[in-house]
Amino acid sequence: MTELSGNQKRKMRSAARLYAVQALFQMEHSGQGVDAVRREFLEFRFGAELEDGVDMADGDIDLFRKLLEDAVNWQARIDQMTDRALVAKWPIARIDPTLRALFRAAGAELLEGDAPPKVVIAEYVDVAKSFYPEGKEAKFVNAVLDHMAREAKPEAF
Repeated sequence: MTELSGNQKRKMRSAARLYAVQALFQMEHSGQGVDAVRREFLEFRFGAELEDGVDMADGDIDLFRKLLEDAVNWQARIDQMTDRALVAKWPIARIDPTLRALFRAAGAELLEGDAPPKVVIAEYVDVAKSFYPEGKEAKFVNAVLDHMAREAKPEAF
């Protein structure tokens, strides 16, 4: 078995974060449970070759699983943290479902992950850019996640 380079590991962690956001969105949108969605992603998305010849990225399976489990287990706490970071008139229930999924995945990693908060924030800002390449959402995500990180891990600031 070939050992992965640091760059390959980073790419796989980034892909796992993107997949986690997509999976959380799918769970909310379809009403499917975590087990069914996790299984679908692991079987049909991680490293899959699509019909048009595009290859899906391999992802860090352990990180993906952890993000999903932690986002589900800590959802109420994460949503409360997100609400405190948002403007009072815009509770998490009123924001775009993709952003809601992103905040839940990022919140799970901020609460239970081992990556430094600045890395987590940068990674999810990049995820936001992949969903909203033209918009202001990346700055919004950065501001909300900075607030959430300061609450989740004040010792890191």
